[in-house]
Amino acid sequence: MDEVTRDIQGEIPWCMLFADDVVLVDESRAGVNRKLELWRRTLESKGFRLSRIKTEYMMCDFSATRHEGGDKNTFRYLGSVLQKDGDIDEDVRHRISAGWLKWRQASVILCDKRVPQKLKVKFYRTTIRPAILYGVEYWPTKRRHVQQLSVAEMRMLRWFCGYTRSDRVWNEVIRDRVGVAPIEEKLTQHRLRWFGHVQRRPPEVPVRNGVLERVDNVKRGRGRPKLTWDESVKRDLKDWNISKEIALDRSAWRLAINVPEP
Repeated sequence: MDEVTRDIQGEIPWCMLFADDVVLVDESRAGVNRKLELWRRTLESKGFRLSRIKTEYMMCDFSATRHEGGDKNTFRYLGSVLQKDGDIDEDVRHRISAGWLKWRQASVILCDKRVPQKLKVKFYRTTIRPAILYGVEYWPTKRRHVQQLSVAEMRMLRWFCGYTRSDRVWNEVIRDRVGVAPIEEKLTQHRLRWFGHVQRRPPEVPVRNGVLERVDNVKRGRGRPKLTWDESVKRDLKDWNISKEIALDRSAWRLAINVPEP
């Protein structure tokens, strides 16, 4: 795929490929349609076919201005859900649903009292929690997002421990008993781990040279400015009392952001 389309590929982020998934970005719908038509002709000349059914349009609207048309409000790409307004509410709900899907697939084992709890916890750590935390590295999380994730996690932990809310067992007691670190701390660890990767990349790559940074000349809507990923990282570094200079040392950074299980 990469070889066939080499001559028509644009620079990141205007053109992004992953296997047979393609994202085309332009400043206008007409520009996107021109690119789409070029890709269609090129692919068909090589024996490929562009799927019109799976083709979706989404207009990023960070200024909260209403637009008419057949644009999608969300766009799913590589397992993540992108919103036209830049929020992550839909992606958070999607990841929680993905975690519950994994849970239901293994509920026969997780709810079986004959299965050792140690095995249940290991399954949660290696299968369910990674499904929930997939792609969270770029999330600028707010309190409500963290709360949603925490509530979902505690429901799962209580369930395979055999407790309900009416048993009046503290969350901390259950967490210590099963030996699972809070999901909000694991989320922060994922975000800081990605921040470390970004800091160690060469200055000319897109994530370092400003191509993927926030555009400052966009007119924003009323209300509080949207929380950005950079601001989330700064908050994490402050809360955990970590200097970003450590990120240049991979081993020291891994040790600094590690969240051990209880």
